[in-house]
Amino acid sequence: MERWALATFVASLETQREVEQRARAKRIRERGFGALLIGGLTLFAVAVGGYHPFAEDGGLYVAGVKRLLDPALYPQGTEFVLEPTRLSLFAPVVAGIVRGSHLGLPAVLLGLHLASVAATLWAAWMLAGRCWRGREARVGAVVLLACWLSLPVAGTALMLMDPYVTARSFSTPCMVLALVGMLDWTEWDAAGATRWRGLALWVGSLAVAVAMHPLMAAYAAGATLVLACVRSSRRGVRVWGTAALCGAAVALAGFVQAMARPESMEYVRVAMTRTYWFPAEWRWFEWMGLMAPLAILAGVGWAQTRAAEVERTVARMAVAVGATAWVIAVLFARAGAPTHLVARVQPLRAFQIVYVVMVLALGAKFGETLLRRSAWRWAAAMVLLGGVMLGAARDAFPNTEHLELPGMGSRNAWVRAFEWIRQNTPKDALFALDADYINARHEDAQCFRAIAERSALPDYSKDGGEASIAPELTGAWQVGQAAQQGLSGKLQARWGATDGAEADGTRVRALAPLGVTWVVMRDQAVTNFECPYANDVVKVCRLR
Repeated sequence: MERWALATFVASLETQREVEQRARAKRIRERGFGALLIGGLTLFAVAVGGYHPFAEDGGLYVAGVKRLLDPALYPQGTEFVLEPTRLSLFAPVVAGIVRGSHLGLPAVLLGLHLASVAATLWAAWMLAGRCWRGREARVGAVVLLACWLSLPVAGTALMLMDPYVTARSFSTPCMVLALVGMLDWTEWDAAGATRWRGLALWVGSLAVAVAMHPLMAAYAAGATLVLACVRSSRRGVRVWGTAALCGAAVALAGFVQAMARPESMEYVRVAMTRTYWFPAEWRWFEWMGLMAPLAILAGVGWAQTRAAEVERTVARMAVAVGATAWVIAVLFARAGAPTHLVARVQPLRAFQIVYVVMVLALGAKFGETLLRRSAWRWAAAMVLLGGVMLGAARDAFPNTEHLELPGMGSRNAWVRAFEWIRQNTPKDALFALDADYINARHEDAQCFRAIAERSALPDYSKDGGEASIAPELTGAWQVGQAAQQGLSGKLQARWGATDGAEADGTRVRALAPLGVTWVVMRDQAVTNFECPYANDVVKVCRLR
């Protein structure tokens, strides 16, 4: 009898060991599959969305990094170069990586872009693993996110991820990881070690996000707290706790608005140039970009289906966060408000979280109901969905290489002019360009300072965005962009100029007192200045 009992005990141990080994092998296979999937989707996502390291906000951040690497750069207008680095460790971290790796800034930026895309997709894979058990659903969620990473977020001037490296490139994967950490922490039936790892992941992710982009980190923190309430096993906490958090956010916005300092009329004029701050100024399709995700996620969160409990709670969290942001924006982000402090923090940026959750939910549904295990369906879906976004990406940068990789020459005429400036003009030169040059035909939003590595008078678009966030820059911005109005043309209407000599005289009177030594004008501009560089779109001239 004792032998039989001992044999049974030993057999049970062996069976348990086999079960643990199989479970461990399954986890290893799943991690390997996930790594291969994310690696392939990272390259696919970058191929679809493109790569433009010096365009749009990417150029603003890169100029700040270059200033840290070479303090002799940008001796004039330094405040506009340093503004994006003021509350973020992004520029010091990137500059430190460049110094430590000796790879050069272009290679580091490309590596960081690939790493940030991979980190975002991996975080999404982890989140999908908490929401859906079926592999088809999890793969569908991440595949759709890879296809739609360049999706614009309503009318907020944001994308899910930009085709360049900024502080948001780091805050975005941290935001998703914070959701994963909170889900693990609130998994009340899980082992203690799992829950504590979840708490550590939540705290660590938010800490990195705060260091890189405090504003987006604040929205991520609020979303995770709402998620904790929605996940509670107590109905009172789910209902009243969530309502209290959302109500507190609205009340805080009202308090901040009431306590804000009075604004000068000059600053108000700057703020009015950022129309995307004010929902009342949006067009109908931008409003649809707010309402449609909330409607989709409300259907997921409250539908009477067999949807997983975690999926429903994450969807409900996103609806609560999006609705709260919408209420705050409507109440306080108004063009006619007494102050614009709430508008300045752009509460609708919280919709980045809403969009990520929506894309994952839609992708999971496609994967488990339409694509399933059919390889040709997956391939067709990726070609179709990715192709649409590829077309949009090419339309946004029609005169620039889709992938601006290190060492490649550029076919963009403006970029070639900026590169000539970097190689042939002194570092202390101060340039003037058309006030809204970044939106000029053929320009493709390429940032002068980041490429040319020279100082420039503040422009209307990007520097105007900085002045709208930092009111102390208002005066310098107004002077700079006003002096550059009509630099390349329309001088007769503005200054009464009738020929090249007279136009040059008005340019000198407007720009010389500000210390400008060079000007960049379009090729059609009438001038007698000496222009040592010119192409079929733009020319670079000395101001005399």
